[in-house]
Amino acid sequence: MFINSESELRSLYGHAAGRAKDKQLPALEKHSINFIHHSPFMLLSTVNKSGQLDCSPRGGVAGFVHIHNERRILIPDAKGNNRLDSLVNILDTEQAGCLFLIPGVDETLRVNGQARLSQDPSFLDVFKNEDKPPKTCIVLDIDEVFLHCAKALMRSKLWSEESKIERSSFPTMGRMINDQLRIDGEVETQEEMIRRYMKDI
Repeated sequence: MFINSESELRSLYGHAAGRAKDKQLPALEKHSINFIHHSPFMLLSTVNKSGQLDCSPRGGVAGFVHIHNERRILIPDAKGNNRLDSLVNILDTEQAGCLFLIPGVDETLRVNGQARLSQDPSFLDVFKNEDKPPKTCIVLDIDEVFLHCAKALMRSKLWSEESKIERSSFPTMGRMINDQLRIDGEVETQEEMIRRYMKDI
């Protein structure tokens, strides 16, 4: 049995009320600005016109996302593997959603809006002092911004030492991809992969 309408859904959950409903803002303010300044990691969600979705991790030093003003942020596109899933989706629909995280903080920050790609020097200049300046950046004009409560990260104990696993107990990226693609042959070790990645970040 599936739920097929919002009315059915609301009959189970009801409606948001009070601060949960009112916290949605049209622009950044001092606390959301402070959150982005302290965030070294975010998730970027995009969709194309066919409804195909993508969610991509983005990271850098804390504050790597630049606040242009209270209605616009600039997300540098760091060197990757050239799949460009997020960027192609942005070209298609000009929409993106962001979830900002800060290590040690269970609350998160959600920022959604209209997205475009730019190689305009006036935007890219803010990233010129990075070791590897981006070729482009995502210009996100904000539609809504709001804090998300701590419950999910509290349940997962994401930042606690007890939640961490020993990396050597988990398959390497090379092992997993080789198995998925049914490729035989020697697999790159975790240490070799890290050394290779360190040249590009």
